[in-house]
Amino acid sequence: MKLLFDGGTLLLEGADPRKIPLEILPFLKADDRTGTFRARACDYASVVLPLFKNGISFSDHAKGFSPLEDLRVLENITLRPHQQEALKAWKSNDCRGVAALPTGSGKTILAVQAIADVARPAFVMVPTIDLLIQWTGVLERFFGKRIGMLGGGSRDIREITVSTYDSAVLNMEFIGNRFGLLIADECHHLPGPETRLAAAMCIAPFRLGLSATPELPPERAIVLEDLMGPVVCQVDIDALRGKVLSHYHICQIRTELDPDEAERYRLNREIYTSFLRQHGINFRSGSDWNRFIGLAARVPGGRKVFEAYLEQKRISRSGRAKLRKLWELLCENPTERIIVFTADNATAYDIGRTFCLPVITHHTKSGERKAFLENFRSGKYRILVTSQVLNEGVDVPEASIGIVISGTSSAREHIQRLGRILRPSPEKEEAVLYELISAGTSEENVSSRRRTSASR
Repeated sequence: MKLLFDGGTLLLEGADPRKIPLEILPFLKADDRTGTFRARACDYASVVLPLFKNGISFSDHAKGFSPLEDLRVLENITLRPHQQEALKAWKSNDCRGVAALPTGSGKTILAVQAIADVARPAFVMVPTIDLLIQWTGVLERFFGKRIGMLGGGSRDIREITVSTYDSAVLNMEFIGNRFGLLIADECHHLPGPETRLAAAMCIAPFRLGLSATPELPPERAIVLEDLMGPVVCQVDIDALRGKVLSHYHICQIRTELDPDEAERYRLNREIYTSFLRQHGINFRSGSDWNRFIGLAARVPGGRKVFEAYLEQKRISRSGRAKLRKLWELLCENPTERIIVFTADNATAYDIGRTFCLPVITHHTKSGERKAFLENFRSGKYRILVTSQVLNEGVDVPEASIGIVISGTSSAREHIQRLGRILRPSPEKEEAVLYELISAGTSEENVSSRRRTSASR
C-alpha cells in the first residue's frame, strides 16, 4: 500500500478496503478512475496516524519533508505570559489551533518560537505584500538564514517560506507536501472560498492560525476549525492594556452636516429608504442586500435609487465638518504620529489633496508604499492617510493617534484600527483613537453596531 501526494490531494494505492481502519474511512473517497482512494491533503495526519496505530504496513511517498536538524534561533526569545499561555495551549492540542492575540502583542514572535520548537519546514501565509516583506525580515533575523518568498514577483521556495494567500492557492498543489508546519497569519481570511484551498492542499500536520479577530460567521468558523484547529487561546486587548500594549482611550466626536449637506442628505436618504419600504427590504437579513441590488438594476427608477444610496452615504462619510475637525486635531497634536482612516479611496485622496498628506490605498504601488511607511517610521512623515489597507498587519509602533473619518459596522475593522496605535514605544504614553461621526445620519447606527460588536 502506497500513500502519494497528487495535485494537492492524497492518493492511497493498493489498499484493501476490508483492512482499512474504520477511523480513516470518513476521510477517504473511492476514485473510480484510478481504482484508488483519495483524501484531502490536509487530512494527512488523520490518515497516517491510524495506519501506524493499527500496525498496517504502507509506504509513505506523500511526505516530502524531514526535521530541520540545524535550525537555530540566533536571538534569545523570552515569551511574555500571554505568549507562553498560547504556545502551551497550542502544543497541548497536538500543535494545531488558532491563537487569538491582540495586534501588537507579539503573534510573530510566538510563531518564531513555534517554528523553532516543531523544527519542521514551515510555510507562512499572509494576506498582503507588506506582511510578506515584514515576516520575511523577522524570520531572517531570528534564524539567520535566507527565507523563501512566494508572491509580489518572487518565487523562491525554501525550508521556511513566506507566501501571500493568493500565491499559496496557485502553488500549493505542487508544493503542499514539502512543509510540516503551516502558519496562517490573519487567519480570518483563510475560510474564503478560494483561500481555503491553500490550507486544504497542504499536508502539514502541525498548524497555527494567528488573528486578533478570529470571530467569523458560523459556516466560516467551521471551515477555519477544520483546516487549522480550534481557538486554543484568546486574549483580549484590555487584558494587556498598559502592560504589553499602550494605555489608550477612544473618543467619539459628533459633527454636524453643513445646512446644504444636511438637505441633500435628507432628500437622497428619503429616496433610498422609501424604496426599501416599498419593496419590504430589511438588511438584517443578509440576502436582502443582493435583493436590493437586483431590484435597483431592474425596476424603473432603480438607478436613481442606487445613486441616492451612494450620495447619502458619501455625505455622511465625508461631510465638510469632519474635515474641519480633522484639521483641528492635526493642529492640536503637532508632534504625534497620526494615521487617518477612511472607508473609501475618494475620501482618502480628497484629504491628501486638501492637507497635502501622503495617502496609501490599494492603488499605491509597492515601492511607493514602502517609502511612505519608512518615512512615517523615521518621522519624516508625521501623518499617513489610508483607506483600509493599513487596517491590519503593518507594524507601525510610532503611531499614537488614529483618526477614523469613516468606516463600516465591522467589529473586526474597529479592533484592527485600534491595534495600529497600540504597539508600545518608548515615547508613547497613551494612544488615542478619535472616531468622527456625522450627527443625525446613518453613521450613528453604524458606529453603535461596531462598538457593540467589538465589546462582546
